[in-house]
Parts: sequence; structure tokens; C-alpha cells
Amino acid sequence: MGRDATGHRNEPIRITTAASSRAEDIAARQKRYLLSMGIRSACFVGAVVAGIAGVDWLWPWLIAAALILPYVAVVMANNSASKSDGFELVDRGYGRPELPAGAKFDQPTGQDHI
Repeated sequence: MGRDATGHRNEPIRITTAASSRAEDIAARQKRYLLSMGIRSACFVGAVVAGIAGVDWLWPWLIAAALILPYVAVVMANNSASKSDGFELVDRGYGRPELPAGAKFDQPTGQDHI
């Protein structure tokens, strides 16, 4: 791996670890956020219904979940999907197949026949 003009290493990007497009990434983040906010809304409505129905042990848990889920939703939405297969490309000299060294030809001796 070489270095660019600023001195940073040029790391190759393998297709198996390439990031998805920006539009796909934003769409996935929006889906995760909307799912989490939907669950939060269901927790809030469930807490109201549980409070009206007199289920005194359930509504505090649902209110706590409704208060915690916005934080979880934002963290999940900001989490970018980075792929890594754990395989590091190593640029080392050993273990690579090489052609054998060729014969050295010095000066012609005159005994060579064509």
C-alpha cells in the first residue's frame, strides 16, 4: 500500500466491505428511527390505557420505556452501518509465489550454437 501526497496510507476498498450508498443509508436510518418512535408511541398509549384500567404496576414501566426510547432511537439512527469482515489485507513479502530466478547470461563465449 502506498501513500498519497498528504502522507496517509491508501487503503484498498474491497467490494465486500464497501459502504452502501448514501440514499440507502439514510433510508435505513429513517426506518430504524420511525420503528423506535412507533414503539415509543405505543408505550405511551399503553401507559395511558394501563393507568385508566388500574394496572398500577404496568404504567410506570411503559412511561419509563417511552422516556428512554427517544435516546435509543437517536443513537440507532446515527449509527452508520459499517461492514467489516475482520480480514486485514497484509502487504508482506513472505508467502507469495514467485518465479524462480533466471539463469544469468554473461558474455557470449563463442561456444553457443544457434
